[in-house]
Amino acid sequence: LVIEDNADILANIADYLTLKGHAVDCAQDGLSGLHLAVTGGHDLIVLDVMLPGIDGYRICQRLREDAGSQIPIIMLTARDTLDDRL
Repeated sequence: LVIEDNADILANIADYLTLKGHAVDCAQDGLSGLHLAVTGGHDLIVLDVMLPGIDGYRICQRLREDAGSQIPIIMLTARDTLDDRL
């Protein structure tokens, strides 16, 4: 599952993963992404930090705490401070 609001970045990631043989679901906002993450049975989530609706940090928190999900998550961000990366 790729949750990314920038259409170009979303398309690039989805195309790459598809070329590598993976089935890819996509969402362009936090609420849709959270819904797919909870209901979709995905093996991995690529999650943008800055999303409309619900941000990536909140999605991650809700998946871990509320849904008890242990799906691996790769966080994407354009933020560049050390605190953001940690």
